[in-house]
Amino acid sequence: MVLHAPGNMRLEERPVPLVGVREVLVAVRAVGVCGSDVHYYEHGRIGSFVVQKPLVLGHEVAGVIIDVGSDVSRQRIGARVAIEPGVPDSECEHCRAGHYNLCPNMVFFGTPPIDGAFAEYVTTHERFAHDLPANMTLEEGALIEPVSVALWACRRAHLQGGEHVLVMGAGPIGILAMKVAFALGAGEVTICDVAPERLALASKHGATRVINVAEHRLADAGIRAHVLLECSGAQRALSDGIRTVEPHGTVVVVGMSPDEEQRVPLAYLLQREITLTGTFRYAHTYRDAITLVSSGRVEVQSLITNRFSLEHAEMALQATRRDPANLKSMIVLGEVKE
Repeated sequence: MVLHAPGNMRLEERPVPLVGVREVLVAVRAVGVCGSDVHYYEHGRIGSFVVQKPLVLGHEVAGVIIDVGSDVSRQRIGARVAIEPGVPDSECEHCRAGHYNLCPNMVFFGTPPIDGAFAEYVTTHERFAHDLPANMTLEEGALIEPVSVALWACRRAHLQGGEHVLVMGAGPIGILAMKVAFALGAGEVTICDVAPERLALASKHGATRVINVAEHRLADAGIRAHVLLECSGAQRALSDGIRTVEPHGTVVVVGMSPDEEQRVPLAYLLQREITLTGTFRYAHTYRDAITLVSSGRVEVQSLITNRFSLEHAEMALQATRRDPANLKSMIVLGEVKE
């Protein structure tokens, strides 16, 4: 399923991709729809990432290995895998330092100009096809990508246990950030949003407190947070959220705005020695994210609110706009439960 222009997707027949010597060929079984996919579909860009030619979206993906390159053990054929969608060059200074998510030559599914996983088959480097345990479904495997985003955000916040975490944005990433924060020992998590449907879902999934910031000023809520995880990408959420953070607290910006610049209350940050940092994807998270899910410490299956065939991928991208209660759309292909 190929994006040709904002709001214009077409189903196309393409050859099955050839497998490189260190690659695996994966039959796609489940692909989650991410907010970034929706941004590209609706606007054709996210910040400096601009769709300039036809693009296949999709990067939350799991499937079954059906072929391998000449330098990969054939024993991997038949393995059920979650695909880590970004493959770095492994040679730059950032990769050598272990920060491969910052690799300037990263090849990342569904990010211009790299095609993604709204397709029947994809190839990837064997190291980034992570085996799933038998007690995990392939749909759960596809959700390891957003769990990794949440895990990386919590790691950037250096959670020690017992903190009051404020999450701005009750979408899939915000709710997963809450779940991971609790798994890492957070004492309480407050979630804010403007959609009552999303806040109801946040409560259902275990939020300590929810606040509708369309109806109530965050400044009047008495929130004193040790950590802010800003997952909405909204200017007001960032600036208002920062003003709730205690001295020596931490602000982690996760949500990416369509605009390249946003304002922050710098004097507030300086006078309280608050750490402000961002996240860009993740590094070294997939195995731990799989363990969090397979052990039951982070439950993800219930986040899926709609399922669509590949032919109806455009409907999947439109689902949340039509219904704010839609949390996570999943595109399924073949026998997804295998």
